[in-house]
Amino acid sequence: MVSLGDVKRSAAVLFGQGQHLAALRLYDAIVATAPLDYDARIRVADCALALGDARAANVYRQTAWFAIKAGHPLAALVCARVLEAHGADASDIIASLVVTYGSESELLGKVAARIALPADTLPVTVPDVRLPAPPDAVATSLARAEHATDGFKEFPESLHPIPLLSSMSEAAFKRVLGTLVLKRLPTGASVIREGEPGNSFFFVAGGSLRVYATDGLGRQTELAKLGENAIFGEMALLSAQPRTATVECLGEADLFEVGRQSLAALADELGAVAEALHGFTRERLLGNLMATSALFRPFNRMQQRDLLRRFTSHDVAPGTVVINEGEEGRGLFVVLSGELDVTRGGVPLGGLKPGDVFGEMSIVRNARTAATVVPTRPSTVLFLAREYVSRIVAGVPEIKSYLEALAEDREIDNQLLLGEDETPADERILI
Repeated sequence: MVSLGDVKRSAAVLFGQGQHLAALRLYDAIVATAPLDYDARIRVADCALALGDARAANVYRQTAWFAIKAGHPLAALVCARVLEAHGADASDIIASLVVTYGSESELLGKVAARIALPADTLPVTVPDVRLPAPPDAVATSLARAEHATDGFKEFPESLHPIPLLSSMSEAAFKRVLGTLVLKRLPTGASVIREGEPGNSFFFVAGGSLRVYATDGLGRQTELAKLGENAIFGEMALLSAQPRTATVECLGEADLFEVGRQSLAALADELGAVAEALHGFTRERLLGNLMATSALFRPFNRMQQRDLLRRFTSHDVAPGTVVINEGEEGRGLFVVLSGELDVTRGGVPLGGLKPGDVFGEMSIVRNARTAATVVPTRPSTVLFLAREYVSRIVAGVPEIKSYLEALAEDREIDNQLLLGEDETPADERILI
């Protein structure tokens, strides 16, 4: 026997190679072992559909009804979209999704549950797909997948809402569902790439993905892993800025893309939607900051969260002076989003981007600020008052060393840019 996760990976490779019958036999082995694995049932239907068997529609339909009641609404929507794409009516599934997961549903609650997929480590007995398949292999697999949960009754009494969508009115919810575009992607596919313009965001209906950023040397920093019901990509859409990270599929993944068309359908509720999206964006930005900033590295996760609570958040418009050269240093700043320019005496010294720390020089040197900082586009900065920074520096040697090194490196860069290197020419060593 082999593990369920390995069977799924092998089946996905076979499907990608066009060996649909062999892939179907492996997915069927999973359904035989774990009837509650709705994902494997959907994949059985995918294989049968690729083989041209119209009975796949029955599997999609029955799996959708199970997924709705089991707490996996986006998986049900995947089934509905595939049915619609092949000319079948799925309006009853859509209507049930709206009633069950809309804002007026009595089934949604904070104390909620969903029926989980079986563990990837579950042992599965698989057929030898190198041997010829039995004549009734497709029919047997489809029947098993269609009726796998016919007798199942232990559904959750309270369900989790769909992030963002369940907070809308039912009318808006239904309109948005009609505009979502299904994306079914293979292992390793890049959904969005760092630096690209952002014209849409995504819901994860199934599968897992990783989020990572790449620095100037090509080194990758993993920021997060995403699973079912996660939302990503909204940051670039809302800010009209390039993507700040790459998102890549770790296995087969089903996603729903929300483009500008979807948002246009919500014109009467756009304010509420934008506010909810900004909430998602802020949480993700904070998570990225804690994962990448050296300022937070000495602390564990709980300490990081406690430190973040000490910061105040400020949205600043382009042209707003955040730090004015020559003033008394008020504290430490961290760029959460956007871009800011740094100048001294009107001379550009460079730019600041998300994750960058500034304001440290006046604190470390107990001096007045040495530059002016102004955002070039809408930005959000976090601010920590000088008094609290001083307590952290006194209590955490790593933070003190980090800020001192940052201040020294920045001042050297500034001197080079301004031509203020005071080292006598005959004492310079060129290497």
